[in-house]
Amino acid sequence: MMAPSPRREGTTPAEVEIVVVEDNPNDAELILRVFRKHNMANQIVLLQDGAETLDFFFPRDGAAPPSAALRVVLLDLKLPTVDGIEVLRRLKSDGRTWSIPVVVVTSSSEDRDIKDAYALGVNSYVTKPIKFDEFAKAVADLGLYWLMLNKLPAQ
Repeated sequence: MMAPSPRREGTTPAEVEIVVVEDNPNDAELILRVFRKHNMANQIVLLQDGAETLDFFFPRDGAAPPSAALRVVLLDLKLPTVDGIEVLRRLKSDGRTWSIPVVVVTSSSEDRDIKDAYALGVNSYVTKPIKFDEFAKAVADLGLYWLMLNKLPAQ
């Protein structure tokens, strides 16, 4: 399966509601498919590595990072170029992005990864289920919770 390209067409950073950071093309496609099925795919950006993610949140041209409509970041830990722990560290240590909810969605159930993520301020840590239908349900539940149930402070 070909890797989905970043979904940014027609969406400005200020309009983004969900950022998905996932380098596995199969997992990325499943996440996008589940969000489309549940009508939650309108304002998604898919990023495929840590460096691309840091560039998105901290643009080199000095533009403000996205945050106005951003409801949640789904972050894999095992990423090329810059790992997810470092991305999380940067997001949670910068005053412009520290309040954005970040959910780690990863195959790692290593105690060290879980402790490190929570020490850095992750909002939730979810281990990817191996079975397709369980993974799809977990993604749907995450989307529904963070988009429909969770309340964020006014910007």
